[in-house]
Amino acid sequence: MLHSNSQMNNDEIYMSRCLQLAQCGRQNAKPNPMVGAVIVANNIIIGEGYHVRCGEGHAEVMAFASVSADDEALLGQATMYVSLEPCSHYGKTPPCADLIINKGIKRVIVGCIDEFSEVKGRGIEKLRRAGIDVTVGVMEKECRWLNRRFFTFHSQHRPYIILKWAQTANGFIDADGQAIAISTPFTQMLNHKMRSEEDAILVGRVTDDREHPQLNVRHWVGPSPSRLVVDRQHPLNLESLYHHNVQSLIVEGGRKTLESFLVQGLWDEIRVETNTLLTVAGGTRAPQLPANAFVAQKEVYDGNVIILYARVL
Repeated sequence: MLHSNSQMNNDEIYMSRCLQLAQCGRQNAKPNPMVGAVIVANNIIIGEGYHVRCGEGHAEVMAFASVSADDEALLGQATMYVSLEPCSHYGKTPPCADLIINKGIKRVIVGCIDEFSEVKGRGIEKLRRAGIDVTVGVMEKECRWLNRRFFTFHSQHRPYIILKWAQTANGFIDADGQAIAISTPFTQMLNHKMRSEEDAILVGRVTDDREHPQLNVRHWVGPSPSRLVVDRQHPLNLESLYHHNVQSLIVEGGRKTLESFLVQGLWDEIRVETNTLLTVAGGTRAPQLPANAFVAQKEVYDGNVIILYARVL
């Protein structure tokens, strides 16, 4: 279905709001995806919501609940925007597709299809069978990126893997085998914020023996990830992590552990922090970035450069 440029611009504006709302569920929605929903009538938002917590109402339910009694009559001419395909099955809550149909919504804009096997296009099909005009793929790239952990977990049956290291300006991760402070107090806080958002964190036995890293959240508020240590006698079992519902895994090194993931192609994201003011005479070289990594994001804090690399598909 074709839309005018002005309509597409409006669709993107409201979908952007869905994405803003969805991120409010980053901590508590797990293991469910983050989802935001907005209801628009006469170019005015009359309802919005997000999936707050697993087991509670989905984004669509919360959006309808926020519509005032005076605006209920507008639902028959309203458009619903939702960042992820509405569910069509009975889980811990009833199907959102049924709720949308019962509320009389005539148009639905969906950011991306839900890769979860219980949904995967069935919600969209149900809406269309009910005569609702459904458009799919508005800001699809952004919507898929938001829930990249969820999609990877369900499509590949393993956690979303984030390789992470900090290096000096001349490319070393330590000084002659001794740990050194590369992060600044502010970037250390950001690292702990990241830990609070992921399910598990892993180091190798050598790093654990040498540095005794706590791998917890001390400089941020939130849950600490599960702590994992691997070696030849205790290899990583991705299948076990999948069955324990671990959707995301940070790998913090050292070099041999990081390279073991790189060699196998077991990574989805690489985060490298470089202290541009610090050099050392020698030490352990940082791993070499794979050829299929591209810069997805770059930030600078206190002179330290943090680059997020994603995989070229």
